[in-house]
Amino acid sequence: MNFENYQLDSFYDELFEKTGQPRKSAASLIEKLKAMPPGDLKRQQQAAEAELLQMGITFTVYGSHEGTEKIFPFDIIPRVIQADEWKQIETGLAQRIQALNLFIDDIYHNQKILKDKIIPEEMVKTSSGFRQQCVGLNPPRRVWIHITGTDLVRDNEGKFFVLEDNLRCPSGVSYVLENRSVLKRILPGVFQSMPVRPVDEYSHRLLDTLEHLAPATVRHPRVVVLTPGPYNSAYFEHAFLAQQMGAELVEGRDLSVQDGFVVMRTTKGYQKVDVIYRRVDDDYIDPKAFKADSTLGVPGLMEVYRAGKVAIANAPGTGVADDKAIYTYVPQIIRYYLGQEPILPNVPTFVCWDDTQRQHVLENLDKLVVKAVNQSGGYGMLIGPHASQAERDKFADLIKANPRDYIAQPTLALSRAPVIVGDHFEGRHVDLRPYILYGMDIYVMPGGLTRVALKKGSLVVNSSQGGGSKDTWVLSENPAPAKKG
Repeated sequence: MNFENYQLDSFYDELFEKTGQPRKSAASLIEKLKAMPPGDLKRQQQAAEAELLQMGITFTVYGSHEGTEKIFPFDIIPRVIQADEWKQIETGLAQRIQALNLFIDDIYHNQKILKDKIIPEEMVKTSSGFRQQCVGLNPPRRVWIHITGTDLVRDNEGKFFVLEDNLRCPSGVSYVLENRSVLKRILPGVFQSMPVRPVDEYSHRLLDTLEHLAPATVRHPRVVVLTPGPYNSAYFEHAFLAQQMGAELVEGRDLSVQDGFVVMRTTKGYQKVDVIYRRVDDDYIDPKAFKADSTLGVPGLMEVYRAGKVAIANAPGTGVADDKAIYTYVPQIIRYYLGQEPILPNVPTFVCWDDTQRQHVLENLDKLVVKAVNQSGGYGMLIGPHASQAERDKFADLIKANPRDYIAQPTLALSRAPVIVGDHFEGRHVDLRPYILYGMDIYVMPGGLTRVALKKGSLVVNSSQGGGSKDTWVLSENPAPAKKG
């Protein structure tokens, strides 16, 4: 296999500057791949897939006629990001997370940003992520969003934009760690030839972030990962991260409230829990505070949380800031709280709640991507240029009926990267989800989950819609090759 016939098709390519000419950051990678014996790369791709299958790296697709449990597709050709590009991304994400955290804290306290009319009050109060139960809440150290996955896309000019923020229970980081582990074993020579920054400290950083939330009087905090259970789409990740941190993986039935504390049932009796990394949505974490019929949570948990006797990451109520309609105001949020211009711009977005913008969207459905503000995973979305007239008519009716629930964005020419297709390479569209931890300071994992739209021509990268992933190599400014993961 070689890249002689690899076509860019006028898209920005992550590895090639133009046909046959690798980008400087990827030149060493392309040279190593081209030097491999005929058929070797394809065999290594098959070996990687077999290893991932054996490791049970899966996700769940609900309602799939092919069965729910899926092996997460992985393409062996890594994506490469040069050091100076990453520095801008890292700085921009830290800025964004800091501002969003201040926004959430303000929304549940003084609401100054609403009183100053930077954001319409109705927009916030009608968000499905706004939780009245969190008004007046003071999470440990006033940090609400401890773990974030922010989706970035690159346009045809090579510029990065923020597509959306995931501030509740962002998933996918386990695939980043496992992809790197597999690629290091499958292509060790290629990996060691480049100064790739490691990602393997993430689990330790995550544990440090969570332990930082515990009361200062607790010398050895007990951290647990709260999962909805094995039928959840990200259960593999819940178990993986618990194992990596040396934390207990628990379900709601394993926890209870006793004498004003959260305790965990063990073979040695009940033991106090100090920090809960919850992978359960707000509505289900405490039937006394949210959905009364939830069997996934812990009755009385919010009362203990309010009393400061247990910490929860991410804090309940953070979903108000990853509402796709609120997303459109993040540049104003950054200016308001930090007095700075946004480093990473948003994708231009139309809010259907606004009469003028809604009319523009309805008149241009054939050119726009329309998204339901409270859905994810590629669901509740219309890609106008690829949709039928009947589909566009259906979305027009949905928008008119519930304008608050929809936004629209121009159809970006997302960047592409080469993937193995049969016996050759083809370009496929990609995005990038870096992971950010907010503890004593803000840490941005060097890399993240590069998701790939494996269907030819598709712009939907979500795994539930047929997408896969790649390892993401962020290069160090130090020319010495990296030796770790």
